[in-house]
Amino acid sequence: MFDPMRFFCKGWKGGEGMRMRIRFTSLLCAFLIGVVALGDGRGGEPQQRNVILSTTTSTQDSGLLDVLIPLFEKQSGYVIKTVSVGTGQALALAAKGDADVALVHAPSLEKQYVTERKLLNRRLVMYNDFVLIGPKEDPAKIKSVKTAIAAVRLIEQSRSRFVSRGDNSGTHNLEKLLWKQAGIEPKGSWYIEAGQGMGATLGIANERNAYTLTDRGTYLALAKRVELPILVEGDKALLNIYSVMEVNPANGPRINAAGGKAFADFLVSPHTQAVIGNFGKEKFAQPLFVPVAGKREDELGV
Repeated sequence: MFDPMRFFCKGWKGGEGMRMRIRFTSLLCAFLIGVVALGDGRGGEPQQRNVILSTTTSTQDSGLLDVLIPLFEKQSGYVIKTVSVGTGQALALAAKGDADVALVHAPSLEKQYVTERKLLNRRLVMYNDFVLIGPKEDPAKIKSVKTAIAAVRLIEQSRSRFVSRGDNSGTHNLEKLLWKQAGIEPKGSWYIEAGQGMGATLGIANERNAYTLTDRGTYLALAKRVELPILVEGDKALLNIYSVMEVNPANGPRINAAGGKAFADFLVSPHTQAVIGNFGKEKFAQPLFVPVAGKREDELGV
């Protein structure tokens, strides 16, 4: 039986042995190069097929990615690896070079990263809206007001329980803006910081019979598990815009720029936009998102 260790250590005599040794050495080197390439994620076709998507828990919890990602993978041959966190963390991961493309919903933060050239080519994908939900008995009486700012004032004045995501996500950043515009610094036992994604925060609010701010898509997707009704909606301040951005290849050595751009282009393509516009209609009798590729924020008219 062939013993590679004996072969390399003692060698084989004769020309045939030399030819076999050279052939085996070449095969071994090719194998080792492949292993190294796999290890550092930069060599060979299989590694370049992987695309890391840094996104928010709301896109994940709504179920939209469960529809879009298989379509993209089948169409492109790429494989998406999803990292679902708050928007602040999603943007930070992309800026550090730990993602190839970002799909998030915090316009002011996004524009900051684009200005710093950490992220490139910001394009609108879709929007839905945020809503304030809370106990059926509505102890803060927020159902009687039309604006989110007036609602958070009533919640603070009545010291009614409010669950904040507390995770620097797009949702959390909007919530902080509402408190700031209301002239309130929320603190006390009534104000609960979950430090969790949207789905988990909804669960905590439901368990505590508390108010919270949520995107409509996640709320509808998890409606069977949440007994808290929508109490405030329709305020323009609650618009929830999602954008896709490519990661600057200068952020790190392992960024799959081509794969990231392919996914970003896919999201704003006409076919994908049609899929987004129909997502949720059959189950909820209304779409969870409105597609807006090619538009600017000032053109949305909502």
